[in-house]
Amino acid sequence: MNTTTHLDAISAFIFIGVFQGFILSFFFITKSSPNIKANRYQGLLLLTLTLCILEQFLNITGYITRVLVITNSTEPLNLLIGPFLYLFVKRTIDQSGSKKEWIHLIPAFIYLCYLSFDLIQPNEVKYNSYIYSVHPDWPFLKVQMKIPNDPLGLKKWLNLVTGIHITAYIIFSFRLLTLKCRQSGETLLKTKDEIIRSLRDSVLHITIVVLIFIIVKLCFKADLGDYYIGTYVSVFILITTFRIMNDSVYFDRSRSFMDISIGKYSKSSLTETSKQKILENIVLELEIRHYYSDNLASLSELAKKIGESPHHVSQVMNEKLNKSFFELLASYRIEEAKKILANDKKNKLTVEEISEMVGYNSKTAFNNSFKKLSGKTPSEFRKSVNP
Repeated sequence: MNTTTHLDAISAFIFIGVFQGFILSFFFITKSSPNIKANRYQGLLLLTLTLCILEQFLNITGYITRVLVITNSTEPLNLLIGPFLYLFVKRTIDQSGSKKEWIHLIPAFIYLCYLSFDLIQPNEVKYNSYIYSVHPDWPFLKVQMKIPNDPLGLKKWLNLVTGIHITAYIIFSFRLLTLKCRQSGETLLKTKDEIIRSLRDSVLHITIVVLIFIIVKLCFKADLGDYYIGTYVSVFILITTFRIMNDSVYFDRSRSFMDISIGKYSKSSLTETSKQKILENIVLELEIRHYYSDNLASLSELAKKIGESPHHVSQVMNEKLNKSFFELLASYRIEEAKKILANDKKNKLTVEEISEMVGYNSKTAFNNSFKKLSGKTPSEFRKSVNP
């Protein structure tokens, strides 16, 4: 068994990316604002990508021979990249979640169970798998398997399924973003909404990862070109690290770890007086003119009404109110819904009618937001105030 190891510039760079990836994913998952569930999904997405490139690092350096037990253990994670990307986009656009989000994780769980046939194999089998992927010119060890590691022959289809699976979720994500842009009369390519732009760029970067993945699999035998993917992912992890070091309020909002704008507010031209003026105008539009009741409400449209750029309006919301545009919108809508429910003594209005009155296009989204912010469904709240 050849246990030779080597470390070059590329593998060292990927290792730095892995190290930073673990740190960032930890903070995204555990340290984000509790009101920003989307950050947890992008933390899981980042953790998934980090674990994948960790195994790439171990393979290209030969250190996998020291931990053969984990060989191929990240294969099920390929089927989590797409779902976590989609759920991150969905939760950022619509803060209300769904109890059925776990359905997206079923394919990965099924493949994990199937992978148990591979994980229980002796180290000699795993060593052969390693040299087949990275050193096909090395001699294989002679070993007799009592139980086949791939009884249904699914492994040969994994790369194809991975590409199709992630591509499908990329399409789903672009569709969500496109529909959101249409509500404000914009296009995805020319939107002025910085959150939508950030999400769009995130999906584009995952699209590039998929394209690199396809090219690598077509041009290289086995896993010989996987370091290209690891290098690309590491670049964005390190850029994100640098950006966070220059942005103290980064975790107070839902931003993509693949949005490469550096020091977002560090060079802002806004003075404290300007920020206060913008804040007053935001409150005026929401509290006095009830802009939140517009079912096509968007950050870019609100910024137009105020006469400021979406970037500055978003900055003030984040810094002064510690909320994103969508969170602020939901808080006003739910408070208004509470007032309507409390005054509707004879229960003449249906929940669907109330949801439309406060700006929601979907009764489900209204119910989810209401329960999230009040701890009760609209019907439960109605009963509590009108016994």
